[in-house]
Amino acid sequence: MRRAEVESLDARHEWWVPAIVAPRRDWSAAPGCVRGARYLVHVETLAPTRDDFSPFVSRLDCLNWIMRRRADLTQALPGAVVRAVRLDRWLLGLE
Repeated sequence: MRRAEVESLDARHEWWVPAIVAPRRDWSAAPGCVRGARYLVHVETLAPTRDDFSPFVSRLDCLNWIMRRRADLTQALPGAVVRAVRLDRWLLGLE
């Protein structure tokens, strides 16, 4: 799903996404970024993204996805902590 398509989601439902914060400037997973830059995690490539995401219907589903892929996430996103966050709060900059 692209960020421009977020309006197609049911607004009555809480959607969850895996998110990270860049642990340092010019981080290897996101060259050129600043420390503290916020990203979502692309569920297929495990790369940081701001525009392409796959929301989960529950926090538990998102956490299960993170736990099943934790070794791959650690390798793909060195030094970052992957958290399950509400999509609406992330888009508003509250998470």
